[in-house]
Amino acid sequence: MSSIKHKNIPREDKNVIRGGVLYLVATPIGNLSDLSERALKVLREVDFIAAEDTRNTGKLLAYFEISKPMISYFEHNKRERGEVIVSKLKDGQSCALVTDAGTPAISDPGEDLVRLCAENNLTVTSIPGCCAVVNALALSALPTGRFCFEGFLSTNRGERYERLTEIKNDTRTTIFYEAPHKLKKTLSDLLEILGDRKISLCRELTKLNEEVIRTTISGAIAYYEENEVRGEFVLVVEGASKESLVESEFWSDMTIEEHLEYYISTGIKKMDAIKSVAKDRNMPKNEVYKIVNIENK
Repeated sequence: MSSIKHKNIPREDKNVIRGGVLYLVATPIGNLSDLSERALKVLREVDFIAAEDTRNTGKLLAYFEISKPMISYFEHNKRERGEVIVSKLKDGQSCALVTDAGTPAISDPGEDLVRLCAENNLTVTSIPGCCAVVNALALSALPTGRFCFEGFLSTNRGERYERLTEIKNDTRTTIFYEAPHKLKKTLSDLLEILGDRKISLCRELTKLNEEVIRTTISGAIAYYEENEVRGEFVLVVEGASKESLVESEFWSDMTIEEHLEYYISTGIKKMDAIKSVAKDRNMPKNEVYKIVNIENK
C-alpha cells in the first residue's frame, strides 16, 4: 500500500511566510475592509503574487500600499503559468494566489494550481476570508445544513437542461452564480425544470447597494419584468421537497423513445440523451440503446 505524503506548515508559527509555499488568499468581494490582517501580511511578505487580473489586483495592492511582483494566472493561460509558478515554488519562493474577488480555487482556475502543487508535493495553505457562496447562503433564510454549489450554468442550452435535470430531485439547497444579462433566462429555465420554489437573489454582496430578495422563482421573474437587472448575482434555490419526489415523473407516461426525443429536443446529443434516460429509469444505458435501435428499425 503506497503512503500518502502530507506537507504541512510547522505548528510553531502559522503566520511566518515560508519559501516554497502557495498561499490561497481570499480577497474582498466588494468591501475592502473585509481583507483580513493575516491576508495583508501574506500579500506584503510573499515573494510574488499570482493574480487572475493583474490590473484589478494592482488596484487592491495600491490601496493598501503594497508593491509586489505579479504574474497573471487565469483560465486561458493556467497550464503554462501553472508550470512557471510551480518552478518558482520549487526554487524556494513563496506565492500568494488571488482571484478578482473572493476565495481562489472555488469555481476558479486556481483549483488546477492547487492540484499541480499537490502532485509536486508542494505545500498549499489557505488564508480564509470572503466567499460569495457562503455569504449568500447565510443570508438566504433557506436551509443551510446541506447545500450544493453549481457555479455558473453553461450558456449551451442542452448542457443547461442536462445539468438542471440532474439536480431536479436534489433535496439540498442549491447555489448558482449568475451575470445580470443572463438572469432572466436562468430564472425561466429554473421555473421550467425545477418548478416554482423559494429563491433568494443576492446581489452586490458587501457593497453599498447590497440587496437580498427572498421570494419564489415565479415571483423573481415577475419582479424583474418591472425592475432593471443590475449587479452580479448569487442565486440560492430551495431543494426539492419530499412531497415532490413522490409525485409522478415527467416521463412516466412516455415511451422510452419519447423520453429520448424529449432530451434530444433540448439540444442534448443522442448518446448523452440515452444516458439521461437510463439514469431517470434506473436502467443500463446499453439496454436503452438497444430498445431505441430496435424501435427505429
